[in-house]
Amino acid sequence: MEDLSFEQGPIRPPSEARSLLVRVTRNCPWNKCAFCNSYRDTAFSLRTVEEVKKDIRIAGDIAAEIRSLSWKMGEGGRVTGDVINHLWNHDGPHHDGYRSVGAWLYYGGESVFLQDANSLIVKTADLVEILDFIKETFPQVSRITSYCRSKTAARKSVEELKSLRAAGLSRIHIGMESGYDPLLAFIRKGTTAAEHVEGGKRIVDAGISLSEYVIPGLGGTRWSKEHAEETARVLNRINPDFIRLRSLHVVRGTDLDGMMRSGAFTPLGDEDVLREIRRFIECLEGIETMLVSDHILNLLEELEGKLPKDKKKMLAAIDRYFGLPPTDRLIFRIGRRRGIYRKLDDLSDRQTHARLKQIVDEYEEEDPGRLEQDLFKLMHHYI
Repeated sequence: MEDLSFEQGPIRPPSEARSLLVRVTRNCPWNKCAFCNSYRDTAFSLRTVEEVKKDIRIAGDIAAEIRSLSWKMGEGGRVTGDVINHLWNHDGPHHDGYRSVGAWLYYGGESVFLQDANSLIVKTADLVEILDFIKETFPQVSRITSYCRSKTAARKSVEELKSLRAAGLSRIHIGMESGYDPLLAFIRKGTTAAEHVEGGKRIVDAGISLSEYVIPGLGGTRWSKEHAEETARVLNRINPDFIRLRSLHVVRGTDLDGMMRSGAFTPLGDEDVLREIRRFIECLEGIETMLVSDHILNLLEELEGKLPKDKKKMLAAIDRYFGLPPTDRLIFRIGRRRGIYRKLDDLSDRQTHARLKQIVDEYEEEDPGRLEQDLFKLMHHYI
């Protein structure tokens, strides 16, 4: 039997959970950021156009087999829940590739994400050929996205980026992390605020949707104010379509973890990170951008809105949190870190509130200092 398997990389943005993953490069060409271990101890490599096209062709063959299975099951070619259950629960050649394609078809089969960390490092003509082949193989695809480093985008001309847009590239995700140069140097990001601006503006000028990722708390106690204000200043110059918040949690084994253990970096607590986010939002001016807090590490997931019209609403949500009694704030933090709460209104569930308050009371009685330590440990589960 022909081996219908294809490569998939280790990560993708949360917003691409329903996308087909097409691996254009392997790992990260920079791989030095102090906060990241996604590609630790791996070597970067470019895949050939033919290798990538072979994977796309295999994904297409798998999609055809799954639709054939759907017809045999009486589902009329539709990839339903019953078809997915069959792929997951029956013996046969239904490896991860089948499950990935099956899930993709189940959710509509309309979006594709190019992996790994910086697909735009590929020559523009080669990437156009890959994009064309995706659209040829899957005519229903309406959205193709990719990660990119600011430095790489700054090296592409607007004309090159426009050619990628014309071939189907619709969104680029950039890990800005910060717009403060001393902090960018400290975390070894390998780019500068000026390169963030240049790369971001070229993407915007090319008409490609731009999603910039910011890490609240990355400056620690040393640079919290500068991180908030300078990152906002850089984003004000770019005017991206999206700003996505990814609050810092220091990952075990990273260089930043070593810095923290040596005393060179002191992380902020939950509430100080939220105060930093408030200052950051305050400093966002003159842009029409969607701010999104779509990650479990963010204390307030409800910080979402379109600037400038929703700015006051988002600031009010933060003020509402700090207006709560200290015990309720602690209850919310426990509920959030345990995956129970998603928004402040969840505190109105009195049964859950009572159960969490009992946990707070037990900590207060037995060992008040241990609660912060345990909350910190809980966050490891979401990385």
